[in-house]
Amino acid sequence: MAELTKQSTDLPCVTLIGMAGAGKSTVGRALARLLGWAHLDTDHVIEADLGRPLQDVFDGLGREAFIKAEERIVAALRLKRCVVSTGGSVVYGPAAVARLHELGPVVHLHADLDIVTRRVGEGKGRGLAIGPGQTVADLYHERQALYEATADLTVDSGALTPEDCAGAIAQWLRSTGILT
Repeated sequence: MAELTKQSTDLPCVTLIGMAGAGKSTVGRALARLLGWAHLDTDHVIEADLGRPLQDVFDGLGREAFIKAEERIVAALRLKRCVVSTGGSVVYGPAAVARLHELGPVVHLHADLDIVTRRVGEGKGRGLAIGPGQTVADLYHERQALYEATADLTVDSGALTPEDCAGAIAQWLRSTGILT
């Protein structure tokens, strides 16, 4: 386990962003175990806040209202020493993105489109914030620039195992002085 350079209560969070199927939840759990930190999946927080499964939330609200609800919920997070796995649409909410950067570094888990498509198919039942007539490929291309602009680090989650992704992120955290 990594030694901490600051008292545990002073440590920031690490947030994972990226497309559905990029491995945010899986890598997030692996990184949290490696660091001895908590793990939070914002999709579960949205479900708890709104009292419904994520797909039902999306179906009931529609894309724009879903994105606004996600932004409100993520912008209100108050966390330390936590690995945060976000929904892929979090990058549409400026207040959410600003809050995630206040919490600590943001890591983009990048997976090529063929990997994302293989893992999520058409995205049905995943609470994917996809517009009418939009494909997963359209969404992928729309979001890539947002992920790149938001991230402090990008890790190729399609080429690495979840444990190797977690190790690469932990190594980067050490190189930045967050961990020793």
